[in-house]
Amino acid sequence: MKRNGGDYSMAHDDSQPHIQYNVGEKPSILTSNFFMDQVGEIVLALTPDGLSWKLMESLSNEDGSSCWGIRLASKSDTSIKSSDVYAADFIDWGLVHETRHTNAGCLFDHVSEMYRFRVHGIQKSKAQPSHWTSIIHTFGHDNRQTCQMWVNRINMFLGLETNRPKSLLVFVHPRSGKRNGCRIWENVAPLFSQAKVKTKVVVTERAGHAFDAMTSITNRELNSYDGVVAVGGDGLFNEILNGILLSRHNAPYPPVPPDHGQTVDTHNEIVDPGPTVTMAEPLASGEDESPLLSTSLDSHVTNPNPDPEVSFPNERFRFGLIPSGSTDAIVMCTTGARDPVTSALQIILGERLRLDIAQVVRWKTSRTSKDEPRVRYTASFAGYGFYGDVITESEKYRWMGPKRYDYAGTKVFLKHRSYDAEVSYINVEQEKTNTWANGRRIKAFWDLSKEPERALCRAKCDVCNTNQTTSDTHQESKLTRVRGRFLSIGAAVISCRNEKAPDGFVADAHLSDGFLDLILIKDCPRAFYLWHLTELARKGGTPLNFDFIEHHKTTTFTFTSFGEESVWNVDGEVLVAHKLSAQVFRGLISLFASGPET
Repeated sequence: MKRNGGDYSMAHDDSQPHIQYNVGEKPSILTSNFFMDQVGEIVLALTPDGLSWKLMESLSNEDGSSCWGIRLASKSDTSIKSSDVYAADFIDWGLVHETRHTNAGCLFDHVSEMYRFRVHGIQKSKAQPSHWTSIIHTFGHDNRQTCQMWVNRINMFLGLETNRPKSLLVFVHPRSGKRNGCRIWENVAPLFSQAKVKTKVVVTERAGHAFDAMTSITNRELNSYDGVVAVGGDGLFNEILNGILLSRHNAPYPPVPPDHGQTVDTHNEIVDPGPTVTMAEPLASGEDESPLLSTSLDSHVTNPNPDPEVSFPNERFRFGLIPSGSTDAIVMCTTGARDPVTSALQIILGERLRLDIAQVVRWKTSRTSKDEPRVRYTASFAGYGFYGDVITESEKYRWMGPKRYDYAGTKVFLKHRSYDAEVSYINVEQEKTNTWANGRRIKAFWDLSKEPERALCRAKCDVCNTNQTTSDTHQESKLTRVRGRFLSIGAAVISCRNEKAPDGFVADAHLSDGFLDLILIKDCPRAFYLWHLTELARKGGTPLNFDFIEHHKTTTFTFTSFGEESVWNVDGEVLVAHKLSAQVFRGLISLFASGPET
């Protein structure tokens, strides 16, 4: 290669080495000779599919030369897809390390100075496929214009990527998890700058800050962003979610729970859904990872701009979550990794998946109170009994930090309280939904049968991507009602994977199938409940396969308590409810995420 001569940039330049393409391969738009940092002299080609490069030596020497018997891996062809590139920039004059090969096939490093440009892309870990890392390829050339032309051309192609965000609203929770939200944002912010994604960053100053901001933002301003990103835990995400949906998602109530004295037929038709919910529930918890304040939501929430420009489902506007919380269940379920860089890169590349959202309506706070419907949206889990008692008990030990949940959970487990309640649910897929949940009943430890195969949710999931709709299911289905004493009642929107439950509460829950997983855990001996919790904490465990546990996939359920009452835990927030109902909306929001790879 000449160091000081000619423009090597055009693909039709006969002075350039010819690259042989396979049948069906798209022709190159640009071809130039460069020195690639840590590799050596190459021929670089730009095609609509991305960049590819080949060592100059390998064009004339395809025998796979070796150094003392070690095959040189750098001889192989290399490329990066355009879908995996997020930036290209010119970095002026500087050093390029060239790896040269001697006649004996050995490697020697030589340093030269030249003009350089970088291509920023992503690389998926082979050991952990759900983990993404940023990778930088540096190319050098003696001609400044050649480098600049390549940068301009690559950036022109990147600008044609319509799914990638150009402007984002970012909320950073400085006290979530281990109080490292600001540090995590500082670590990933350069990625957004390199990708030329504009970010308006708001560091939350109090509980309810993000909620108040999202309820007061106008549709005009909201439309100026391609999405909103939470740098924090599941609680901050839930705060933003409620702030947007409570003022912009219009939907009928789910079914109303029957009155205590009402005679109920076990196969009643669903009642009229009723009016639209427009109120939010006052929240009792000041949890730093779920930071809503009671003063923030204890009022009617109205859209400050009635212009119906922003509604949900919404194809364009997406939500993002960069994890810095204590559990980060939503991130683990939607990206497969609890890794800030992975999440940041998936946001930058404009990954998209739809996510089910549950609408939870509290009708009455106590048996004697009047009906005052309040609504909460949840992306992960709502639980009563054990789950509500743990969140209530943990408030007494906030000084312990995240460890308070373990301590509170132990205390609540030892008390072993059960609660009298009635649950009504729409029974769907009766023959299919309990195949896994009821596949094994309690047996002797030495006689466990093989479990049925679990259809787990993965990236490009067939279940989530089907055109099946569940919006009209309630018109054809009938209610099934269960009355009894329950240790816990749970409704999972997603599998709720986290470090303490590696497979999640419901391993085969899907991100966008239009179903809630209703889990009814009846009163049982403490030892059996411990067995359930042990299975929940075990990779490959079967926490739902017991006689005292019912698992149903449903679109809607209602709840009424009797006697002594617990509280509901909705995504880490306390919800006091004597009567409650919930329904799921399939794919109500879109996330900047690609789904778990494994």
